[in-house]
Amino acid sequence: MRKSTISVRKGLQVLLSGLVLVPSAAAAQSAFPSQPMKLIIPLGAGGVGDTTARLVAEKMGERLGQRIVVENMPGPGGNAAARATLQPPADGYTMMMLTNGTAIGATLLKSMSYNPVTDFAPVAKLGQFEFFFATRGDGPHKTLGDIVKAAKAQPGKLNVGTTTTGSTQHLTALLLKSSAGIDFAWVPFKTTPDLLIALIRGDIDLTVEGWSALKGNAEDGKIRVLSASSAQRSPAVPAIPGVKEAGGGDMDVVAWNGLFVKAGTPTGTIAILNKALNDAAADPGLKKRLLDLGISVEPGAPGPMGDLMKSEIARWAKVIEQNKIERQ
Repeated sequence: MRKSTISVRKGLQVLLSGLVLVPSAAAAQSAFPSQPMKLIIPLGAGGVGDTTARLVAEKMGERLGQRIVVENMPGPGGNAAARATLQPPADGYTMMMLTNGTAIGATLLKSMSYNPVTDFAPVAKLGQFEFFFATRGDGPHKTLGDIVKAAKAQPGKLNVGTTTTGSTQHLTALLLKSSAGIDFAWVPFKTTPDLLIALIRGDIDLTVEGWSALKGNAEDGKIRVLSASSAQRSPAVPAIPGVKEAGGGDMDVVAWNGLFVKAGTPTGTIAILNKALNDAAADPGLKKRLLDLGISVEPGAPGPMGDLMKSEIARWAKVIEQNKIERQ
């Protein structure tokens, strides 16, 4: 009897210990995040992308109960940022902001050391924003339609300036050329301030830039903003017509930033991050601050962000090929 009693007790102990282990494992999985997190961005500090990341990360951290540290790792092709994101485990604690520039780089850059589709898993869109076509404030062109007419009347005479080869602004200008059926001379600039000085001085006739870069000079009357780069009017600046409405033909360019994690991150972890991002984006104060910068925030689900990356890679690859832009 004694041996039998001891055996029963041991059996019960084993059974109970097993029952305790199951909820403990489940609790460990549901505890994400249990420590501070990191968001790596492939851009320098102070720009619109950096500001967007920091504002959104702060609100996400409040909802997740953990601080999200934003780290700037600028560099060619986002390679340094990608390495720093892909080296740690696929556990969701290290995130990266990929952009429409990433989609362009997938075709344009020789040195891109990662695949944005297979190496990363999407969480959601961080933000989107239109570019704007602008001319000098005292210039002869009152509308984008005027620019198109002038370019058709004298093909190749107008100068259109943008930042560096292969930038989204550069490729947007090339899309205007094909959609409106015009020709012009393209002038590259290393920095946006240099570009704006040349525009105001009349050295170039047209540029393509983000609203935050144009806003101050537009309000002072030094430049005239002619249209958004999108088919529809921008939610941030609804008084300015979309490109088709303004006479620029059938094109639609909306730049974007997206939140991604290392491929292989558990779907449950991605779902937690996605909910935190969507909840953060619903904050009225955050929406207003970003709209003032020209940024709209509508994150949505992971799937559409992944689909957008794939479609944008294909789209810009076609523009690069059609315009015979050499790989950089």
